[in-house]
Amino acid sequence: MEKIIKTIFMGTPEFAVKPLLSLLADPDFRIEAVFTNPDEPVGRKQALSSSPIKKVALDNKRPLYQPAKIKEAVDIIKGIAPDLIVVVAYGHLIPQSILDIPKYGCINVHGSLLPKYRGAACLQAPILNGDKTSGVTIIKMEAGLDTGPILKQAKVDLDFTENIITLGDKLSALSAKILAPTIKNYIAGDLKEQPQNEADATDVKMIKKTDGQIDFTKSAQKIERMARAFYVWPGIFFNFSLTEKQNKKIKILELEPKILAGKFAEPGQFFKYNNQLGLQCGQDVLIILSLQIEGKSASSGQEFINGYRALIK
Repeated sequence: MEKIIKTIFMGTPEFAVKPLLSLLADPDFRIEAVFTNPDEPVGRKQALSSSPIKKVALDNKRPLYQPAKIKEAVDIIKGIAPDLIVVVAYGHLIPQSILDIPKYGCINVHGSLLPKYRGAACLQAPILNGDKTSGVTIIKMEAGLDTGPILKQAKVDLDFTENIITLGDKLSALSAKILAPTIKNYIAGDLKEQPQNEADATDVKMIKKTDGQIDFTKSAQKIERMARAFYVWPGIFFNFSLTEKQNKKIKILELEPKILAGKFAEPGQFFKYNNQLGLQCGQDVLIILSLQIEGKSASSGQEFINGYRALIK
C-alpha cells in the first residue's frame, strides 16, 4: 500500500466485532472513528446497555459517535475526510450524502451470499430454509438495501445443528479473514466489481416477536428450524391450556435435533415417548428437552411430564 487508509467503521452487534478488530490490527488501516447505535435500555430496570462495537472502540481509544440518525452525522464525517467507510451490521440505511464522501466509497459486509437474502434477517433465513450453505458478501455500497456490486464472496457449509449463534460466529470470523485483503485489492484496482443478478434477489425482513409463534399445521422439521434460527430472540412458543380456565404461553427452550417420524397425537398435543416429552406437529414429532411455562422457571421435559401428567397423552 502506498499510504495508510483512513477508515470510518460503522457497526453495532457482536457480528461486527471481529471485522473491526481485524482492521484495527492491520497497519495499512487507521480507524479514524467508530459509529454505532445509541445505548439502549434493557431488562426490567431499563438499564442502559452499550453495543459490543462501542466496547471495542473504547478499549482501543477510537473516537466514538452514536447518532440516533446517521444522516445527522454528515458534517462530522466530512470533517474526518475518510478514504473509506466500512459498514458491518450497523442497522441504518446509509444515505447517498454519506456514500459520496469517502474517496473509495463505502464497503459493506453482508451475512449472506447476495443477492440471496437481502435485508435484516440474512442470518436466520438460511437456517429457516434448510440451506446447505451460507456465507458472506463484501459489496461496494449503493443507496439501495444490499444492492451494490460484489467485490468478494466466501462460503461456509451448514448442517442440521446450526443455530443463529454458531452461524453468526462462523460468518463473523470469515468476514474478518477476508475483509482487509479484499479492501486492499479493491483499492489497488485488482478486483472487478460484479453486478448482482436482480432475477435471483430475495428480500428478508426484520424478525418480529410474533414470528416465534408456533403454527402446528407446520411440520416438525420447519418448527425445529425456527427454534435454531430464533434461538437468541424471539424463541419459539405457543399458547396451551393447562386447565379449563388457565391458558399460558409455553416457550420451548431446547429440542432434540432429530425429528421423530409419525403421528402419535393431535397437532399441538404433548405425549410421552420412551420417557421423553413429545409434541405432535402437523407432520412428525418434536422431542422437547426443556421448556418454560409463562411465569415459571424452566423445566426439563421429564419434569414437565411428572408435573403435568393430566396433559400428557
